[in-house]
Amino acid sequence: MSEPWQDLKQAAIVATLRMTRLFGGLPPEDLDAVAAITTAVPLEKGQYLFRQGEPARGFYIVQRGAICVHRITPAGKEQVICVFRPGETFAEAALVSPGGYPADARAVEPAQVLRVDKDGFLHLVGRRPELALRMLASMSLHLRTLVGQLEDLGLKDVETRLANWLLRRCPANTKEPVTIQLDVTKRVLAAELGTVSETLSRTLARFREQGLAIAKGRTITVPSPERLRQLLRARLGEPVEPPQAPTPSTCPARTGR
Repeated sequence: MSEPWQDLKQAAIVATLRMTRLFGGLPPEDLDAVAAITTAVPLEKGQYLFRQGEPARGFYIVQRGAICVHRITPAGKEQVICVFRPGETFAEAALVSPGGYPADARAVEPAQVLRVDKDGFLHLVGRRPELALRMLASMSLHLRTLVGQLEDLGLKDVETRLANWLLRRCPANTKEPVTIQLDVTKRVLAAELGTVSETLSRTLARFREQGLAIAKGRTITVPSPERLRQLLRARLGEPVEPPQAPTPSTCPARTGR
């Protein structure tokens, strides 16, 4: 008979698996089978989960906190690939790669991840082929994220990349002020944008002076998403829509007596 704490641990792992795109919707028996080959790994802020080139022990699911996956460029600069948050999976490609993990992974805040054992999962896939299809779908999602990141880095300057990043987090077509809560440090955000903290701070200061964005602590407020869209269109060389003329008053004109 299992100990009560083991049953609670298993239930917590199953609950996290159920949150993911990869395992959500699986029948209980399959979730239990994956949970049986899954280990919880706590991490302190700044602690590395794995380094580029290390042999793959499995892939991961963020249970709490945030994990920054990045590579070091030949110039010694850290380039963020993606920051993964609770319920997201990463490093699936390492299961079939003979070269080990393709990047570094570090906790940007106190975190806990679940490691799904490589050998155990590959054995499970042999018995449940539908898991392989789910894995392909998950890897395809990561690929789309990378393509989007390459498109962002192709934008000509940091102001354009920051404007694009902010607008992606604003509801479509809204003209009301939007407040964006950062769940990573500004240093990590700067790396995501392909720059450094000092340049990001100067860019945010310029946006504040222009009334485009106001950063305070871990929040950034966009007073007018439409103005930011106009800036982005202009920087991308797209036609800028002229401001709409005010609606004529419907009040009757006053006449002199």
